[in-house]
Amino acid sequence: MESLLAAHPISSLRVGWTLSGLFIAFMLFDSIIKLIKIEPVVQAFNELGYPDSLARTIGLIELAIAILYALPRTAVFGAVLAMGVLGGAIASHARLGDPLFSHTLFGVYLGLFAWGGLWLRDARLRALMPWRS
Repeated sequence: MESLLAAHPISSLRVGWTLSGLFIAFMLFDSIIKLIKIEPVVQAFNELGYPDSLARTIGLIELAIAILYALPRTAVFGAVLAMGVLGGAIASHARLGDPLFSHTLFGVYLGLFAWGGLWLRDARLRALMPWRS
């Protein structure tokens, strides 16, 4: 895999930034709808068993994480923090017995986008976590 990336560095960089961009876009969208506290957010918080008064706090945390992830110097730190938020979302959906592939594992999908995007665009991360066959 590493030799394939070395042969096509521009392609892996583009794919990496595309995955990262999708993750950033989702995090920004999710934080904004929590900050403006639209009705579906209030309903979702009630269904999950959380007070909707936490929506803006979580929205601010998600916004900070998205900004940290978007900046190359702090992207890994942002990804680590994002895993905490996504882990909480996974646990919340698992606790309620929500559908596995559409709800519970959605945080896993986002995590794969975040870390996959970083891995493809950062050679230092690839050196730290090499793909072995």
